[in-house]
Amino acid sequence: MLMNKELKSFDELIARVKTLPTKTIAVAAAEDEEVLTAVKMAVDMGLVQPILTGNQSILEEMVAKVGLTSYEIVDCKTPEEATAKAVSLVKDGTAQVLMKGMVNTSVYMRAILNKEAGLRTGRLISMVAVYELAEYHKLLFCTDSGINAIQGTEQKKQILQNTLIAMKPMGYNAPKTIALTANELYDPKIPSLVDAKVLVDAVAAGEIGDCVIEGPIALDVAFDPHAAEHKGIASKVSGDVDLIVFPNMETGNALGKSWLHFMKAKWAGVVLGASHPVILGSRSDTAEIKINSIALGCLMAAELAE
Repeated sequence: MLMNKELKSFDELIARVKTLPTKTIAVAAAEDEEVLTAVKMAVDMGLVQPILTGNQSILEEMVAKVGLTSYEIVDCKTPEEATAKAVSLVKDGTAQVLMKGMVNTSVYMRAILNKEAGLRTGRLISMVAVYELAEYHKLLFCTDSGINAIQGTEQKKQILQNTLIAMKPMGYNAPKTIALTANELYDPKIPSLVDAKVLVDAVAAGEIGDCVIEGPIALDVAFDPHAAEHKGIASKVSGDVDLIVFPNMETGNALGKSWLHFMKAKWAGVVLGASHPVILGSRSDTAEIKINSIALGCLMAAELAE
């Protein structure tokens, strides 16, 4: 196990990754200035060595503009070719982390999920988003807010399992987890409440990796011990949550974006369930945000290498 201490901030995450061997990152269709700026930051920190796939002449101009001097370019004619090449570099072990550049998400994910040439493992593909909130005392992991539009009980189990696997190398052997809902009163007619109970029961039965999970549980009870006490709920996680399992993608997406917009939160995101860490991100993300995802991917890759 690489670490045994939970992470308080992205600065702490980056500091940990700096102590690990440098990883090679394959950037698919890398003709994106914010991506290349983030890659340069990661190179300067000693986190990665990049292989950039895409149009060589355009990339040479762009790397000069951002000041990136340590890199390799693999010339590709189209975003599809560039993405397939980047995936192959990860699949054959040349690179350990995959990152999205200027390519449509559907093209990117299709290459990852290709049955012969992709990074499939048989596990459900899901996403973990990690937030640094000014009013919270540590990093907050959240899943799934960006991949699975339909999340039934079986999908939720796999989403939670993926996230627990990813969190283990970061020092979370039994993360304090909530199955988020609107309230704590169980009603078999409400899918989110049913799903929450299924997750809690599955963890208790040893079907899913180790965590301390509570649910159904509302946001106020999960993060305010006084609210839990007022409702007569004896919670082991209230006020100290590590991981939120969202009731659906829309809730996770809206809540996460509200933190980013109104609270100026920092975040990182990595796709889980593939054979290697996959960085997706948003085109609106700044280089400072992208570097967090690169560091998160490198930390996950370090555990895979052991």
